[in-house]
Amino acid sequence: MQTGKLIVIIGAVIVLIGLAVWLLGDKLNWFGHLPGDIRVERENFQFYMPITSMILLSILLSLLLWVIRRFF
Repeated sequence: MQTGKLIVIIGAVIVLIGLAVWLLGDKLNWFGHLPGDIRVERENFQFYMPITSMILLSILLSLLLWVIRRFF
């Protein structure tokens, strides 16, 4: 596959993901607030580590890539 074609496909996928987040943003507010996501808020300090959310995202992307490779 040519490099230019690959860059255009990746760009189109990023645009589609951006549109989905923009249009469905109010319906995705649970993401990042799952049990297991670490949040520490103090007076002059904030720390946030979305462990569970990133594991869920990793599983979903792995399944998606597996399906794409299976059919193509």
